[in-house]
Amino acid sequence: MSRQPIEHRFSRREGQVMDVVFRLGEASVAEVLDRVPDAAGYNAIRNTLSILAEKGYLRHRREGHRFIYSPAIPVSAAKQSAVQHMMQTFFGGSPRDAILTMLDLSSSRLSEEELDEIKAWIDERREDR
Repeated sequence: MSRQPIEHRFSRREGQVMDVVFRLGEASVAEVLDRVPDAAGYNAIRNTLSILAEKGYLRHRREGHRFIYSPAIPVSAAKQSAVQHMMQTFFGGSPRDAILTMLDLSSSRLSEEELDEIKAWIDERREDR
């Protein structure tokens, strides 16, 4: 596979389908169809899932008369790629700006324990320098 970020390898529809499969962990065509906005129809989703399986991004198994699809790439790789894309697109590649924005958006929802975990992570990284 190329080293291009994961989300750049997908069409818009493929990205939507992958988002659903990642969220659910595994899904049938019908489950994906129910969760993809403005889905073109059952056959379009089935074809997209088949294409993603052929490209190696999904696995599938037969369960009765239907196929169940699951990610073939680690969620961690998809997360890392998505964050890198977000940083490049919205923050000019600056991790600092991205992190400060995320912390600002979630500051009222972070517990003291979560804030302590973030502080401990930062302290560890400082010690590693």
